Amino acid sequence: MLKYVNDKSFDEEINKEELCLVDFYATWCGPCMKLSPILEELANSRAGYQILKVDVTECPNIASRLNIDTIPTICMYKKGKLLEKNIGYMGKNKIIELFEKYS
Repeated sequence: MLKYVNDKSFDEEINKEELCLVDFYATWCGPCMKLSPILEELANSRAGYQILKVDVTECPNIASRLNIDTIPTICMYKKGKLLEKNIGYMGKNKIIELFEKYS
């Protein structure tokens, strides 16, 4: 499932039981635009893939609080705990490996 989150919903979403991937992006970012269709495809084709998107332009407080200063940044969370942080574009297979690593 792909879900756009903001300052109000971010903490609630990452504190759920499910493993979730958070994509920190901006609409003006080229690598982010390249990554977006991959995340949409995975969210729609794989059961149990919780994928959240945070626009750092619209949610600078989250980005600042989590020290997100480069985009795209992909973070994996489970029960509110940061498991891994990856900076830069990731291909489809690498994202699948990331989910499998923590499932």
